[in-house]
Amino acid sequence: MDQEGKYSDIIDLPYKKSMKRPHMSPENRAAQFAPFAAVVGHEKAVKETARFTDEKRELDETVKVMLDEKLQAIERDLPTDYEVEFLYFIEDDFKAGGKYLEVIGRVKKIDPYMKRIHLMDGRAIDLESIAHISVKRP
Repeated sequence: MDQEGKYSDIIDLPYKKSMKRPHMSPENRAAQFAPFAAVVGHEKAVKETARFTDEKRELDETVKVMLDEKLQAIERDLPTDYEVEFLYFIEDDFKAGGKYLEVIGRVKKIDPYMKRIHLMDGRAIDLESIAHISVKRP
């Protein structure tokens, strides 16, 4: 049978929509023809590699002394009724480096043994990760 006559018996028949099955949306129909991910997790790995992280900056002695003085002043005022802004570094769980976060809150206590600052809202910050402290007095 040649190519032209292969479907000649049905080519001109009218299209009948099924009354038993729901019709597929154009989006779902198109999704059937979308390429599938041949390597599971590949796209996620590419995004992770492209994600940027910061390096932790080493603080000079002058900055360390200033931070220590601010922490001592905050500790004298505990419990504080004013807010304190902290800029601190948090290491990334998956890559080298991390990111700097800015947090504003009221200090509940400073734990010198665990080297942490506890805020009233339950958050805790490692003392060694702090890069900047700004006191927001009323």
